[in-house]
Amino acid sequence: MSESNSQQELQLVPEVILKRKHDLDEMKAHRAAQAIRNPRGNRRVFNPKTKVLKVHKPESILAKARSQRNHSRRYRRVLKKGMQTRASKSKIEKIKVFVPDGLETTEEEEELKREVTIASNSVAAKFVFVVRIRAPNGMPKNVKRVLTSLRLKSINEGVFCRYTESNKKKLHLVEPWVTYGVPSKAIIADLLRRRGHGKIDGKRVPLNNNILVEKALGEETDGTVICVDDLVHELHSVGKEFEKVRSFLWTFQLTAPRSKFQREKLNFKDGGDYGDRGEEMDDLIRKML
Repeated sequence: MSESNSQQELQLVPEVILKRKHDLDEMKAHRAAQAIRNPRGNRRVFNPKTKVLKVHKPESILAKARSQRNHSRRYRRVLKKGMQTRASKSKIEKIKVFVPDGLETTEEEEELKREVTIASNSVAAKFVFVVRIRAPNGMPKNVKRVLTSLRLKSINEGVFCRYTESNKKKLHLVEPWVTYGVPSKAIIADLLRRRGHGKIDGKRVPLNNNILVEKALGEETDGTVICVDDLVHELHSVGKEFEKVRSFLWTFQLTAPRSKFQREKLNFKDGGDYGDRGEEMDDLIRKML
């Protein structure tokens, strides 16, 4: 009687559930083996069945070496002789037609259209906003060293810096890799609120609260910088706490502007992307936000 009662108490497991458990165990074992093989977990790259061999053509290798050689020559020339006539020493202004962005009709736009005089270079400016626009293909080591000193380690990164003679020389040395200009106060405020991050305990923290700014810079600046508006004011006016604010801010991670008409190989004044933009830097920052 006891044997019959024990058999009745045993519950039979359906075959479907047993197969499902077997499949799950097999999947876990496979993932564990893949984790041992590749700790990063990128199985698709390291899988021999799906791995694709990348072929480097001799033409691309020669083009990269030629580009690196030409940029090295340019770097040595600018370091020794300067930009000479390629960079203006006086402020250049030009008239730009301003068209409002909105839902106005053609007649209303013609009435609201006005001409604005802007500076087309950054001469006599106290600060500039620098953006790296090119990848490191064909980059000499000297150029990479200067970009690292400017905190521009990746493409589409931006930083604020004083427009002193030393920084001006650095920008001339790496000019084919960067573009820079003088943004307006409204653009600086928009840049900080949308893409601003601070360096707090070595971590990248978004500036979404004035309390973070006050804790990080309140004591160092004697209460001068306690909110985001104070950051904007110090950057635009290049106040006495400019360097502290600049070191506190993380490099701005911007998005690449997508346009069919851009040419990185030409200077901005020749219709390209790199070089000094002056007060026209606002247009590029709006595209990259």
